[in-house]
Amino acid sequence: MPISDEQVTAHPFLSALYRDAYYPDHVVDRGRAVLLALCERIETDRPADLTALYALTHAATEEFNDLQDVFVEAGSEIETVAREEIAEEFWFVARVYGFADADVEELIAPRDW
Repeated sequence: MPISDEQVTAHPFLSALYRDAYYPDHVVDRGRAVLLALCERIETDRPADLTALYALTHAATEEFNDLQDVFVEAGSEIETVAREEIAEEFWFVARVYGFADADVEELIAPRDW
């Protein structure tokens, strides 16, 4: 199902990482795909509350955890700049879909980066 929210379709996910050569585009593309898949799941599942939203964001965070090795293999890593950028994107997604009261740390609670 294609994403219907215009704010999401127009949003340049992970733009700071794309602008920095330290982060290889092909790896950042995979992170962007995780975020877009999260948006698709939110639009499909329509979480009724924060608990349901957190279940979806935690699954996406686990996918970012899995990308750590891919970053390292490409000569990069999820370090401070990337961590902040990824967290901001999760916060953006929560706000767009009506969860402005979401806690950004809880959105990405299972992270190990």
